[in-house]
Amino acid sequence: MKFLRSERYSAFLLLGAAVLGVVLANTAVGPGLQSLRDTHVPIPWLGLDLSIGHWVTDGLLAVFFFLAAIELRHELTHGELDSGRKALVPTVAAVGGVVVPALIFLLMVRDPALSDGWPIPTATDIAFALGTLALVGRALPTRIRALLLALAVIDDLIAILIIAFFFTDNLRPLPLLAAVPVVLLFGWLSGRARSAPIVAILVVLGIAAWVLVHLSGIHATIAGVALGLIMASRSAGVTRRALEPWSNGIILPVFAFVAALVILPAVGLSELSPVFWAIIVALPIGKLIGITGGAVIANLLAGRSAPNIPFGDILAVAGLGGIGFTVSLLMNELAFAANHEIAVEGTLAVLIASVLAAVIGIVLTAIRARHYRARAAS
Repeated sequence: MKFLRSERYSAFLLLGAAVLGVVLANTAVGPGLQSLRDTHVPIPWLGLDLSIGHWVTDGLLAVFFFLAAIELRHELTHGELDSGRKALVPTVAAVGGVVVPALIFLLMVRDPALSDGWPIPTATDIAFALGTLALVGRALPTRIRALLLALAVIDDLIAILIIAFFFTDNLRPLPLLAAVPVVLLFGWLSGRARSAPIVAILVVLGIAAWVLVHLSGIHATIAGVALGLIMASRSAGVTRRALEPWSNGIILPVFAFVAALVILPAVGLSELSPVFWAIIVALPIGKLIGITGGAVIANLLAGRSAPNIPFGDILAVAGLGGIGFTVSLLMNELAFAANHEIAVEGTLAVLIASVLAAVIGIVLTAIRARHYRARAAS
């Protein structure tokens, strides 16, 4: 499964799964697939009653966020975010890449009933963005990948906070409080995971934490984040290496396929909602402006206290930062869970906007790669 660790292959799988989902949804088998996605598979003795689609978005995607949290912790302790000097530019750039798209969305969507969709264009997809960079940016210095990775990790952290604070309904404190000792025990045992029985106990504790967080009313992917952040470094590295091929090869493509099972609306362009157009503009363009502006401001604020990042490198990273995809699709589902028509338009907009951002990012990255090749040849 070595190829599933490749950022390029994982990006292709992700895009291919989404395209397949849209295509099949609009054929004769589409209604059957949608019906299967909406079929409930309850576990009554745990108090769980989720559709197959929600098992994917709440369950499988928790593993993706678990791995993202492991990567975040590594970057904070040993990587590109382990000091304030290193973290300044990607942090300010990530904040700019969240604020500007959100403002563009809210300026274009004036209907209060639809304004809950503002988080949709704020996300950056780590797997897709890094895969695109790996595809066209081989001649680029490693600092560009490091900057994109750091920015995407911070972006995911912001997305996690948005999910926790803005998409939590009917909070039930008791299950949430019960999850705390479970997560702490998981963290303590993870430092002693040297035998199969302890690994089995960790799996049980992880599932228990997920169930309790889900029952609390908070989106269950937050459980994955908590477990990833608290896991002992040695065990976290081994676990990430073991789960990464499954996440790249199954979890993310399955999520993309399920999320993209939408029937194309039979309406003209003029009949599409402001949400559609806001995402189309805010994700690729808003991210480009926000990340670039934030990085430039951070460079000016830092002066000589932090490494100066060339403007061309920033532009290349900002272009790729507009690839929202996985997390944007999740935000869309959470924001418009009660409005199917808008959710469909939002899904299509995320797919189109992410492809547009990928094209912009590829062009800017290719230009930058040519610059470095020419400089190396001179």
